[in-house]
Amino acid sequence: MFRSLLTIVLSVTPVLAAAQSRPRITTAEIDGHLRFLSSDLLEGRAPATRGGRLASEYIASQLRAAGVEPGVNGSYFQRVPIDVVTADPASIVATASGRATGTLRSPDDVVIWAGSAADASAARGELVFVGYGAVAPEYKWDDFKGVDVRGKILLVLVNDPPAPAAEPALFGGAAMTYYGRWTYKFEEAERHGAAGMLIVHTTERAGYPWHTVVGSWAKEQRMLPRDPSLPAPLGVRGWITDERATSLLRDAGLDLAKLRDQAASRAFRPVATGIMLDLHFTNAVQHLASENVVGVVRGRDPTLSKQYVALSAHWDHLGIGAPANGDSIYNGASDNASGVADLLAVARAAAASPPTRRSLLFIFVTAEESGLLGSAYFAQTPTVPAAQIVANLNVDGGNLLGRTRDLNVLGDTKSSLGPQLAAMVRPQGMRISADLHPEAGHFYRSDHFSFAKAGIPAVSIGAGTDVVGRPAGWGAQQDDDYTAHRYHQPSDEYRPDFDLTGAAQLSEIVLRFAQQLANASSVPTWNRDAEFRAVRPAVQP
Repeated sequence: MFRSLLTIVLSVTPVLAAAQSRPRITTAEIDGHLRFLSSDLLEGRAPATRGGRLASEYIASQLRAAGVEPGVNGSYFQRVPIDVVTADPASIVATASGRATGTLRSPDDVVIWAGSAADASAARGELVFVGYGAVAPEYKWDDFKGVDVRGKILLVLVNDPPAPAAEPALFGGAAMTYYGRWTYKFEEAERHGAAGMLIVHTTERAGYPWHTVVGSWAKEQRMLPRDPSLPAPLGVRGWITDERATSLLRDAGLDLAKLRDQAASRAFRPVATGIMLDLHFTNAVQHLASENVVGVVRGRDPTLSKQYVALSAHWDHLGIGAPANGDSIYNGASDNASGVADLLAVARAAAASPPTRRSLLFIFVTAEESGLLGSAYFAQTPTVPAAQIVANLNVDGGNLLGRTRDLNVLGDTKSSLGPQLAAMVRPQGMRISADLHPEAGHFYRSDHFSFAKAGIPAVSIGAGTDVVGRPAGWGAQQDDDYTAHRYHQPSDEYRPDFDLTGAAQLSEIVLRFAQQLANASSVPTWNRDAEFRAVRPAVQP
């Protein structure tokens, strides 16, 4: 009898010890981080500003207090060179001549900005409609057909070509591929030697309203110093409203609706409009620097500790911008003070937990809102060899609505990370839900994408919409309301009625999953059809 009881006690003790040894993540600590990071004092946390520096110093101080080691040669800061380019609004000229004449008003009709860190930006040439602007050999698709568009200003549709019934998987079907992202479209235009590009905006196809375009681009722009090996940059980048593009083409005898239909076919060829556009303005240019904040919780295994599970969240937001309802500070409470608050809590708990076999690398990146610049810079110049990073778990937007029964995981179908996470949360009655808006291309819009482009299996983990204690559909309604009224707006600010029980739940999940990956006998792998599988570096011990 005694031996039986002793056996039970000995078998249960390690389980109890493990449960007791994992520090609890509380709503109070998340609330404290969130209140400070989204306060007006930080002036919207724009990179290379006083408010941004305050944010990064705060993050570093919290990592130090938690016992997380510096991750950059004894420092918490990885310097990220950033060029800040601000167009003078009074100098913006956008006029049409030739087959259509008139002025394009900024920012009511167009939002245009510099393609590089130049004192003056200009694009003067014929407007050429190039459909979706995609060159995708794997889909046997080429919107350029060898037409010379050097020196032209390209008009392009946002998102991917639609998938017909006969080819439901064309360009990912309902889900956006990288070909649908505005970043790709500008890159392709540069490869073809264009002078400029205007993307036709619709809320449905872009995934956000026009005021988000204005809030994001009608202000100073941040960019990494230009890699000299890349093609010449566009003189002008920009968006144009669907209404103004339609009227401009109508004046030239063209129908945008018909052109859009033509662009949905492989047979499409570029259409010269006969409209001459003159886009030019002057810029104020500053060559500045921001910082990624990097910390490490060292693993215990003599060999595997040289491998890393990377956890990331972007600390930046849009700073001070165009006023909305009398408020010009873009606090970014949800986007992404909430994610940083969660990851700080995860880092503190990880440092206080028994060490995992592999190391945990915490990366708080800058300039996500400027085009994933901080994470792109880290992926290009990592503080540890990329081949030693086995996975990236990103948090972009914590849960402010309460506990959920599901998770929204971007990239869950691209690697083994999705099934592994689903299996981990299933015993708690949770599941991974399908992306509510696959057409918006969320996988390509957050920092995990920079790791994925470098071949590292990556996902972004967020709360789902099945909120405990709320009626069906309530969570999705809240998401849609946020996108319509607060995303990239000054109204994305701290509210005392945030339900941070969901934030603590999400943080605990991220912590457990990171620790599971760090202790696993094998490393995550890409699926066979993943577009980044071929560039995965061989994992080094």
